[in-house]
Amino acid sequence: MRYEEFRRAFADFPVLTLSDIRVVDNGFDRRRLSEWQRKGYIRKIVKGGYVFSEFELNEERLFLIANRIYSPSYISLESALAYYHLIPESIYAVTSISTRRTYEFETPLSRFVYRSLKRTAFVGYDIAPGKVRMAFMEKALLDYFYLYPALQTEDDFESLRINADEFREQLNEARWNAYLSRFGQKALTQRMSRFMEWIRNA
Repeated sequence: MRYEEFRRAFADFPVLTLSDIRVVDNGFDRRRLSEWQRKGYIRKIVKGGYVFSEFELNEERLFLIANRIYSPSYISLESALAYYHLIPESIYAVTSISTRRTYEFETPLSRFVYRSLKRTAFVGYDIAPGKVRMAFMEKALLDYFYLYPALQTEDDFESLRINADEFREQLNEARWNAYLSRFGQKALTQRMSRFMEWIRNA
C-alpha cells in the first residue's frame, strides 16, 4: 500500500494501529510505518499507536486520542470541567475515567491521565461532538469529588474556582442525583450536600 492510499483509507482514524491497518490490507508490511515516521508522515504516540503528522491537533482530536489509546474510558475530571466552562482552561493533561487501573501516558502530543473507577459508577457519559466519549457535567464533578475525598470544606470548594453561575445554569438535578447514587458512598453524598449548599450561596 502506497502512502496516499494509506492516508485516504485511514484519514478518519484518530489513532492508527497495525490491527486497524491489516483489516484493510492483510499483507501490510509493518516496516512501512518506520519508513513513514522517518519521512515525517506519521508520528508514534504510544506503543503500537500512530497519528498523521499533518492533521491539526485541537482539543477534539486530543479527546478522541484519549478515548482510543486506553479503553474503555471517557473524558472527565479537569478536562471535562474545562470543556463545560466550570474551571479555567489551563489544563495540565487530558484527563479520563476508566474501569482499568490508573495509568498515565507521556506522549509527544500531550499527557494522558486515566483514573480508575468501579464498574457500577462507570456511567454518566455521552457522545459529544466529534464522537468523543465525554462525561456529563454532573458526572465529571462527581468523579472529581469521589477521587479527591479531602475536599470537605467551603475553603476547599472555593479553591476549585468553580464557576458557580455556569454550574447552576447547566445543572440537571435528576442526573446529578442519579449519578451520585451510583457511587453508593454515604460520605460522598454528605460532602455533595455541603457543596450544593455552598454553590447556592456562591
